[in-house]
Amino acid sequence: MQPGQKAKRLRIYVNEDDHVGHQATYVAVVGLLKREHAAGATVLRGLEGFGGSGVIHTVNLGDLVEKLPMVIEWIDSPERVERLLPELEQMVPRGLITVDETLVVLCRWDGSRGGNRQG
Repeated sequence: MQPGQKAKRLRIYVNEDDHVGHQATYVAVVGLLKREHAAGATVLRGLEGFGGSGVIHTVNLGDLVEKLPMVIEWIDSPERVERLLPELEQMVPRGLITVDETLVVLCRWDGSRGGNRQG
């Protein structure tokens, strides 16, 4: 990805305890993106949230909560997002997936991935 390049940002909202087979959904999604040579992905664990059920899940001191909201965020070329979106939709049994256009302003790799990556 290069500065000035148009890209798409995909966000997947799931719960920490959602699974694809025997694997947590967020782990399965990141694994797919890695295998498909995606530019990169980040998983964020929420401190509090609610979704379609209307139940608020929150962290309280001393609690071990396993139903916290998780957000998987992935930014990549429009072509790669469009190619992988149908498979991602199949992997998410419940949740929310959003896609929006974004602009890459800065993209610096540490060199371990072979320099600049392009969509």
